[in-house]
Amino acid sequence: MRARCPICRKPTRSEQNADFPFCSERCRLIDLGRWASEEYVISEPLVEPNKSQPTAQTEPGKRKENRPRR
Repeated sequence: MRARCPICRKPTRSEQNADFPFCSERCRLIDLGRWASEEYVISEPLVEPNKSQPTAQTEPGKRKENRPRR
């Protein structure tokens, strides 16, 4: 598959490059650094949480008990 490196825009091929979609390890590390410094963010969830299922809320360090209801 052919594509352009998202960092430097050089052409790159998936069959020839282990760092695909990046053209080099350098561009791959630049991208990783941008994620680490929070330059890139995911602003919205990809899917809506299912509103019919309540989320389990427990205190940190405590296990939720699974007791049968009577």
